[in-house]
Amino acid sequence: MTGKVDSTLSKGLSIIEALAAEPKGIGVSELARNLELTKSNTFRLLQTLIAVGYVTQDANKQYFASMKAWKIGQMIMEKLDLPGLSISQMQYLSSMTGEAVYLAVLDGLSTLYIEKIESTKAVRTYTPKGGNAPIHCVATGKALLAFQYDALREKLIDNLTLYTDKTITSIEALDKEVAIIKAQGVAIDRGEYRAEVISIAAPVFSANNEVIAAIGVSAPAINVSEDDIDNMSHKVILAAQSLSNTLKDI
Repeated sequence: MTGKVDSTLSKGLSIIEALAAEPKGIGVSELARNLELTKSNTFRLLQTLIAVGYVTQDANKQYFASMKAWKIGQMIMEKLDLPGLSISQMQYLSSMTGEAVYLAVLDGLSTLYIEKIESTKAVRTYTPKGGNAPIHCVATGKALLAFQYDALREKLIDNLTLYTDKTITSIEALDKEVAIIKAQGVAIDRGEYRAEVISIAAPVFSANNEVIAAIGVSAPAINVSEDDIDNMSHKVILAAQSLSNTLKDI
């Protein structure tokens, strides 16, 4: 039986969620309007949340969610067995493409491969489980990057290292790439990190709609045509959506 919802607690949690979605902070008046609360009530709740460490305020009177809320989320995520939960979607991609399949998470400005299914083909890519790659030039990295771009963009401005003649090395070009990825729901790397490797990945979302992983395939360019890329992209999106739905049901 569902109990009565505590109004103050509910409003406080709504404030934390709203602040977490505002990387540049927000003032009390705008926050109150967005949540349809009174300004005085919002201010009192913010002061309580500051006192217990979930909210901070800068010199311009902008409010932000603190790292305390993030740490709680991280502790919860660490208890999730993402590789185990993703195995059916990874096996689906492996059976449909025959190429290497990866599950990756964000690790600073890199993507960390936490699970892998090897390619069944003679000509294959070789990136090990536990390996890293720069987020701006591989598909799993770009899929992770695109859906938390506001928080990462400034850090990337001076870290767009050149690896091949196709690597994105300007923030303006990356802005355009991110817009395409967000519109299409899939990221594609056509030799941006390793010249002869194609990779395709899509984001995986948690129950609160935050990107927490990326799932995708990687193949030698010699193995795939443009039609193959289109077909693989569709399958990768389906796998990512399926895994996201699995996480939302937990």
